[in-house]
Amino acid sequence: MLSIRGLVKRYGTRTILDGLCLDVAPGTVVAILGESGTGKSTLLNLIAGLENADAGSIALSGTDLGGLDDDARTRLRCRAIGFVFQAFHIIAHLSALENTQLPLVLQGMALPERRRRAAQMLEAVGLGDRTQAMPRELSGGELQRIAIARALVHRPALVLADEPTGNLDPDTARSVLALLLSGARAGHSAVVLVTHSERAAAAADRVLRLERAGLVSVPVPGAAA
Repeated sequence: MLSIRGLVKRYGTRTILDGLCLDVAPGTVVAILGESGTGKSTLLNLIAGLENADAGSIALSGTDLGGLDDDARTRLRCRAIGFVFQAFHIIAHLSALENTQLPLVLQGMALPERRRRAAQMLEAVGLGDRTQAMPRELSGGELQRIAIARALVHRPALVLADEPTGNLDPDTARSVLALLLSGARAGHSAVVLVTHSERAAAAADRVLRLERAGLVSVPVPGAAA
């Protein structure tokens, strides 16, 4: 699903990622741990085509992002990638239902079908009775559930999650993470999860730590020795 080779990213004279390699198979959840400033969020932005690499390659289902122009990257992102941002990125003047169906709008899906799909997704994340609620009326946990519903509604092949539980209390974080991973696995999506939380990483199939030397495999937290 995802294949990264020799990835390099620099900001001025500072090298953030230097020769990074990663493979993620369909239906696999990979958690990436690391200190702030090591490039975890940058890596997700590069995979999503939101930033350009300085060297190396990123391929999604065999399509090399480096060979696509901006419009083609946008089309690929709309079709194949779901992104859960740490800061939610919920649009304040749109209802829960309208926020959730945005990827389907970008795909050009007809209004009745996209409303139906979005309503089903909100039901799946426990917000079936909040479809018309505005963001200002919702809690942080509810907003993150909308972000998850929006990331999964178009059934992406790859889900990228940047600290999806970072702003939530422990109980809400546990619930939100379970919803994200169960929804992704139900659709056989690959997941790359960036987190500071070893509790969140314990839900992954594979855990990597991003260090200056690159990605290093570490034991899944809580796994039997």
